[in-house]
Amino acid sequence: MPRLRSLLPALLLGAGLSLLPLQASFAAASAGSDPMYQADAPRAYSMVADLLIARPLLIAGTALGAAVFVVTLPFSALGGNVEEAGDALVIEPGREAFVRCLGCASGYQR
Repeated sequence: MPRLRSLLPALLLGAGLSLLPLQASFAAASAGSDPMYQADAPRAYSMVADLLIARPLLIAGTALGAAVFVVTLPFSALGGNVEEAGDALVIEPGREAFVRCLGCASGYQR
């Protein structure tokens, strides 16, 4: 009997893990398996994670990038790449923080 108690959970776990690909194919079929549908309609958990985790980090990254941009501005001006430095340090994080839709992967195309 004790051997059955230790074997039964292992068998149930193995059966559950072996059914994961089948469950994924059913989920893809029910969602229409259209990547644009999933990009246009993000799930609630991705919106919550975006709101509570990603947006504050992106806003902090934008502020930090602005500070780094101001400090390195003389060197960027001497090198002639002020626009590139501004885009990389301030514009791109700011665009991701404030323009991107809630829960979406990216808000713009290059």
